[in-house]
Amino acid sequence: MEHPLRRFFEPRSVAVIGASATPHKPGNDVVKNILANKYTGKLYLVNPKGEEILGIKAHKSVAELPDGIDLAIVILPAQSNPEAVRQCAAKGIKAIVLAAGGFSEVDEAGRALQEELVRAIKETGVRVIGPNTSGHTSTPFNFTSSFFPLGPIPKGRVSYVAQTGNFATHTMRYIITGENFGIARFVGLGNKVDVDECDVLDYYIQDPETHAVLAYLESFKRPRLFLELAQRLTLKKPFILLKGGLTREGAEAAIAHTAALASDEKLTEAALRQSGVVQIEDYRHLILAAKALSWMDPPLGNRVSFMAPSGAMLVILADLCKRRWGLEVPQLLDETRRRLQDISPSYIRMRNPVDIWPAAYLHGIEKAYREAMEAVLEDPNVDAVVPILMLTRLIGMPSLQFIVELARAHPTKPIYVTFSGDKDCMEEAKAYLEPRGIPTFFQIEEPFEVLSILWRCTKAMKRRRGEDGVGELD
Repeated sequence: MEHPLRRFFEPRSVAVIGASATPHKPGNDVVKNILANKYTGKLYLVNPKGEEILGIKAHKSVAELPDGIDLAIVILPAQSNPEAVRQCAAKGIKAIVLAAGGFSEVDEAGRALQEELVRAIKETGVRVIGPNTSGHTSTPFNFTSSFFPLGPIPKGRVSYVAQTGNFATHTMRYIITGENFGIARFVGLGNKVDVDECDVLDYYIQDPETHAVLAYLESFKRPRLFLELAQRLTLKKPFILLKGGLTREGAEAAIAHTAALASDEKLTEAALRQSGVVQIEDYRHLILAAKALSWMDPPLGNRVSFMAPSGAMLVILADLCKRRWGLEVPQLLDETRRRLQDISPSYIRMRNPVDIWPAAYLHGIEKAYREAMEAVLEDPNVDAVVPILMLTRLIGMPSLQFIVELARAHPTKPIYVTFSGDKDCMEEAKAYLEPRGIPTFFQIEEPFEVLSILWRCTKAMKRRRGEDGVGELD
């Protein structure tokens, strides 16, 4: 049976209603985005002038369109949306993205207009994302409905659902230009007059392109169903949630943002944990965790070994692992410690965490880090490794291929790389490692924060599957 959201994520034909020939208008940028992502389906444009737009002849009205188009993107003023829904339905278009704001998130007049829109949706039986959305994306189908100028969107393994438009706009632009990972699917929910987070989760559960789900939500439209779907999802895929509106001030901002209302049946943190949802508190973790999940599976345990060119880093990070992040810094096997001692001066007593600089001073950065990382990766007491690389032009940039080779040799033990030193060297290392599947982080706390989040995902998924040997969820 076809999934109710199939037409949004796999549209064979698309109509842009409100397409524009004027550069930088939303109705022009959305067409540019569709073309830039090399969408291979049929594309129809609607503009009252019937002019040619970006080389495509526009129809003057919805009535002129052929019957049975899969998806319509409506870039029209809010007051025109109810009638546009009815016109689309009359042409057999069953999936619609409504971009316009100006509904319940604004004032009483907007609330009345949204009620009219809801009536049109119910009367016609169409499915709608929005209104007040900046679109959705489906890279396996080379498609986006975003009207923010994006260009080509890279493909990836993670999918987002967000009750905010910024993920389809400036956050997506940052990922495209500042990171090396891509996405599979994205949905900006907007005011959720029809399609909500439950519909999207139901699609992601069965989607083979989605290996992990990250969400930003300000309200739960159907809380009980949300929990049930989260339980199904977290049997096999990590689910990370940033919940907005937890304070009075945040809740008031959420109402002004997307007309979000508090649920009658509040979802407590305990209920979310029981369903396998891992909650985060920082917006940046929606990107950092996605980066790690894009190339590596979550860690199998919380035992981390790390090496740093600074004793202070070793001490502070070891403290934070225990006090803040729920990570263990385990003792190493005697054989592992002997291997570390073999590359170090005799005055250094080698242990975990690894004081790497004396070895690097003796043998060079590449050999010291390679030998140390290989030793701890082969230790059964270690689940993940974080090398803190000291990189400067004055010392010379080492070849980093050995990290790629070690990651391939130990696929069940994540390697997250972070740095200290020259910023341009750090940028160079990121540009080399990430396209080869190694996540990098510029702030030394970040890889540990991500390990903590993803270890919680591992625990949640094991708990949901009923596997033994898993402690209480944090």
